[in-house]
Amino acid sequence: MTVCEFCDHYQRGECRLGLNLPKKMACVEFHPGIDQFCSDPRDFVDTNQITKMAQFFGFQKTELKKIRLMATREEGARAERELESADALKQALLTPSQIETR
Repeated sequence: MTVCEFCDHYQRGECRLGLNLPKKMACVEFHPGIDQFCSDPRDFVDTNQITKMAQFFGFQKTELKKIRLMATREEGARAERELESADALKQALLTPSQIETR
């Protein structure tokens, strides 16, 4: 397993940036994607889950920080989407007279 397998720049066995594939779990241009950790978006639980997975795979230091940041952003985005869908559901359940009084 290489760092590239968890990077958004990696496709079809090569780096889209033209970099040589590193042998260690480190790369200056590493850009982690949530898709590489959770193929099904419903599998994502929280930042700690992704961090533990990354540590298990051998990520350290800078790459681990980038993974934590990516997971934190994803967690925030999901919370925001859930809030928006809850608001939309609330609006859908209101009767026309309740909407007029608002």
